[in-house]
This record gives sequence, C-alpha cells and structure tokens, in this order.
Amino acid sequence: MQQPFGEEMQHPYAIPGDANAWPHTDAKDELARSQVRLMWRKARTYLLVIAIAIYSFLPIYWMFVSSIRPPQELFGQPSLVPKSFTLEYFNVLFELTNFPVNFMNSLIVTVLTTIITLFCAIPMAYVLTRFQIKGKSILTNIMLGAYMFPPMLLAIPLYAIFVKIHLDNTLLSLVLAHTTITLPLGVWLLGGFFKTLPFEIEQSAMIDGCTRFQAFRLVVLPLSLPGLVTVSIFSFLLSWTDYTYALMLIASDANKTIPIGLASMLGSYDIRWGEIMAGSTIITLPLLVIFVFLSRYFIKGLAAGAMKG
Repeated sequence: MQQPFGEEMQHPYAIPGDANAWPHTDAKDELARSQVRLMWRKARTYLLVIAIAIYSFLPIYWMFVSSIRPPQELFGQPSLVPKSFTLEYFNVLFELTNFPVNFMNSLIVTVLTTIITLFCAIPMAYVLTRFQIKGKSILTNIMLGAYMFPPMLLAIPLYAIFVKIHLDNTLLSLVLAHTTITLPLGVWLLGGFFKTLPFEIEQSAMIDGCTRFQAFRLVVLPLSLPGLVTVSIFSFLLSWTDYTYALMLIASDANKTIPIGLASMLGSYDIRWGEIMAGSTIITLPLLVIFVFLSRYFIKGLAAGAMKG
C-alpha cells in the first residue's frame, strides 16, 4: 500500500509514534568504530605472526645463503641477497672431509633409534592406557622424570655401563643412549593419543571375531597414525641433532656423527665457516622436508598427546 502523501515515512516494523524507529547516528558511529577496532586487532595479529615467522626463519635463511656465497662475499659486507652463487663448500665438504661417513653414521643411528622407540613405545603405551596395572602412575612419572634429566647427567653413568659391557665407542651405544630420551617421550605422547580412542571400537572388532592383538593391529594402529608420526618426528629430531651423547660416547673418527664432525672443523686458528654452513644446511634439510610433508599428522598427534596425556 502506498504511503499517503504528506505523512512521514516510518520503518515498516516501527511502532507508530516511536522516536527510535530509525537507528540513531550515534549507534551507526559506534558500529563503525567497533568494526575498525576489529580490523585493527586482526591486522596486529597478522603483523605479529609475520614478525615471528621472519624472526624464526631468518637464521635458517642466513645459514643457507652463507653456504652458497663465494668466499669474498662471505667475509665481506653482508647482504640478504647474494650477488653470486657457488657450490664450493659442498664440494669440499664431501670430497676433502669425513662428512659422508658422519652423515651415514647419523642416518644409521637416527633410523635405528626411531624404530626401537616405536617398537617399544607402542605396546608400553597401549598397556598403560588399556589395562589396570598396579603402580601405573608411578611408572609413568618415573619415565617422565628420566626424560627431564639433562643428557649430561645420564651420559656419564651410561658411558660407565657401556665400558663394562664393551659397547663403548660404538654406534649401538649411541642408539641405546638416544633411546633413553626418546622412549619416555614416545610413551607419554602415544599414551595420550590412545586415550582419545574409545575402547568400544576394539570391542566391536573382537565381537566380529578378531583377537585382542588383531583388533589392536587392524583398528587401533591405523587410527593412531598421527600419534605414530609425531613420535617418529620427535625421535628423529632428538637423535639427528644430538651432540652431548655423541661427544661423550664416541671417540673414533669412523663413528662420529654429523654434529661432532662439524664441531671438529672449529680449529684454534682456522674456522671453516663455509663448510660449517654447508653442513648445517644439510642437517636442516631432512627436518624441513619432514615437517613440510608430515606437519598435519604432527600437529594432530601433538595436540592429542597434550590434551589427554
């Protein structure tokens, strides 16, 4: 119906004679100001995230750039973007040093440590979360307490034990030493992840004819993939970058790992910065590749272990 000529137009849902039929100008201004404040908060959050990302990534970028700079630029005026590139340091590292042997030693130790950690942590975490065991909380606390000790405090008694059983200065001793760190952490993370899985899914599998082990292997393990990936990444990271145990337990050049091999390039009068940066880049690359391709599982498994563990 058309509005009669000469009468004021009112909001269709307004009460006749209501002075608040249309929003006041002050309300509109307040709404605009709240939107501006919200946009400014988002902008500050994004700027903070970008600043933290740059701060965290800059050392890695500088390390990589320094590994491909020519010597005259490496020790000259620094710049974020190199003017020229060279692979000289990588060639020297692989051809004139013991780095290939160190790399293989680190790879062997890291892979074995990760496998042993998973092989032992999976059944231990499953038993601790699914069965009633006397002293279960005490056992868990002891394992976590052992993880909290600094590696140097454990390296000395471990070295004495390995000397007694004739395992000193071997890669196996290094694997066992790394397991003392990775195993408690693996049990804690997997235990928290197993707690998120309802027991009813295993009961359903056993009702369908599966044994307890089959239900665990066919149902629980596939659903626990994020937790297994998380434990694998942590084990790989801790073993790959270890310096303390390798320094205390390994004496011969044939069994040194990458961190010890790079540290040996720091001489009293000559520091080979180019080769050190190239070796550090090679150490970092596997970790970056792992996090890029497995970050989704890693974040999910870490969150589950933190919330339920």
